[in-house]
Amino acid sequence: MKPVYYKLQSTDGKARLGELFTNHGSFPTPMFMPVGTAATVKSLAPEDLHAMGAKIILSNAYHLYMRPGHKLVEEMGGLHKFMNWDRAILTDSGGFQVMSLADLRKVTEEGVQFSSHLDGSKHFISPEISMEIQRSLGSDIVMCFDECLKHPATREEVQKSMELTSRWERRCRAVKLKEHQGLFGILQGGMYPELRAAHWEMIKDIDFEGWAIGGLSVGEPPAMMYEILDTAVPLLPQDKVRYLMGVGTPEDLVEGVARGVDIFDCVMPTRNARNGTLFTSFGKVHIKNAKFAKDPGPLDPECSCAACTNYSRSYLRHLYVSNEILGARLNTLHNLHFYINLMRQMREAIQEKRFDEFRQAFYKKRQENEETS
Repeated sequence: MKPVYYKLQSTDGKARLGELFTNHGSFPTPMFMPVGTAATVKSLAPEDLHAMGAKIILSNAYHLYMRPGHKLVEEMGGLHKFMNWDRAILTDSGGFQVMSLADLRKVTEEGVQFSSHLDGSKHFISPEISMEIQRSLGSDIVMCFDECLKHPATREEVQKSMELTSRWERRCRAVKLKEHQGLFGILQGGMYPELRAAHWEMIKDIDFEGWAIGGLSVGEPPAMMYEILDTAVPLLPQDKVRYLMGVGTPEDLVEGVARGVDIFDCVMPTRNARNGTLFTSFGKVHIKNAKFAKDPGPLDPECSCAACTNYSRSYLRHLYVSNEILGARLNTLHNLHFYINLMRQMREAIQEKRFDEFRQAFYKKRQENEETS
C-alpha cells in the first residue's frame, strides 16, 4: 500500500465522499485545509484546530526554507514535532510564492532564481531542491514544483509553462522522499480547456499518490474558474484524491465539491478574519460596521464556535476597531470553524444523497439575507 492513498466511498452526482489515508491519520473528504504558512495558523494553537475538527493543515515550503530553514526544522524532529501537530500536513512546493516574486525572479529549464522577500538575498530552487526541502520538513503530502502563471496569460505563454511544468514534475517524481511521504502531481493549462486536456495527456502516466488542479484563483472571475473545473476535474482518475489549490470562498467550496473536488486550501478565512470580514451561514459580515456597535446578538446564531457562543457582535466589533489581538483570534476561530463545518455539512449531504438540495438551500439563504440587509 502506498504511504498516502484515497478510498472513494460514495457519490451524489459528481460530488464525492471519501477518505484520505496518511501516516498521521486518515480524514474524510471533502475537507478544507487551514493554511499554516510558516508552521502556524495565525493566532491559533494546534489545540484550537483539533477542537474544531481540522484533520490536515497546509504549510509552505518556500517560507519555511527562507525562515527558519528546512534543515533546522529537520534537526528539530520534523515539521510535525516542531509545531506540535500530530495530524496530516501538506506542504506547498513554493511555486506559487515564487510566481508572486515576478519582478525578483528568473525562470530557466533548471529552476527558478529569485531574491528573498525578506532581505533581497539570492536563492535558487529547482524541482530537486523543492523535493529536498519538503523531504526535510517531513510533511505527509509533498507537492510537485510547478510554474504557476497569473491571469491573464496568452495561450503561447500557458503552453510553454505547462510543458516546463511537465518536465519538472517528472524530475520531482524521480527524487526519493521519506517512506511516509506521498507526492501529488499538478494539472496546469491556465484558462484554456484544450490545454488542460493536453497537459493531462503529458503527465497522466506519472504514478502520483494524488492530483491537484493548479493555476486557478489567480485573478480570473469565478464563472471562468468553474468552467475550467468542468473541464479539468473529469480528466483526473476516480481512485485518486483531487485537490483544488488556493480556493476559496464558501461559494467556491460548494461549487468545487459539486464538480468532484475532494480537498481545498485557502488563506481567505484566516486573512479575512484579521481584516474583520467574517463568513456566516447567511453570508459575509463586516464586523467593523457601526451598526454592530450596540448589537448584543451572536455573530452567527447557527454557529457553535467560541466566538459565537460566548461573545456579542458588539464586543467583536470593539475588539476589531481597538486592534486587540483577541479580536483576530476570535475572528479566526469563527471563520475556520465555519469552513470546517461547511465541509462536514456537505459530506453529510452527499452521504444522504441530497447534495443538490443542500446547494440550493445554501444559495437561497444568502440571497434572502442580501434582500433584507
